[in-house]
Amino acid sequence: MSMFVGEALAGDGNEVAHIDLLIGDKSGPVGVAFANALADQKNGHSNLLAVLTPNLAVKPSTVMITKVTLKGAKQVVQMFGPAQKAVADAVADSVKSGVIPKDQCENLCIVCGVFIHWQADDDKKIYQYNYEATKLSIERAMKKSPTVDEMLSGRDSAAHPFYKA
Repeated sequence: MSMFVGEALAGDGNEVAHIDLLIGDKSGPVGVAFANALADQKNGHSNLLAVLTPNLAVKPSTVMITKVTLKGAKQVVQMFGPAQKAVADAVADSVKSGVIPKDQCENLCIVCGVFIHWQADDDKKIYQYNYEATKLSIERAMKKSPTVDEMLSGRDSAAHPFYKA
């Protein structure tokens, strides 16, 4: 498999975290997306590497992409602070627990889409929710979850939290 896909929502309120991510081989389509995300920055969409602290990037190499336009210094600092730390910790803990095989860390890369609400205020919640959502997204991606059968069985009972029919 050259690409694994994961998604998760965690938390609530303005600090809610929604992660979409791709995990795959550096020489495949995820590697191309990873390189493009770092090489093609756009105003309001500052993509960045996930680091535990400056000079200590996570493995597999992970690029965080913004899912909304960052509008102001507060939102940028939240992306480069609690959200970046949360994603980095979740990747590192996924390797530590064996969800991501340690012997594959140099071959794989991750593209992680991160949502930061423009009215988010609580950095601790931003960290907590993004950590939970990233860790769950990675677990789901590596397990190929949901399966097609799980998706189909949940189709008619699914209630979307941001759409009321």
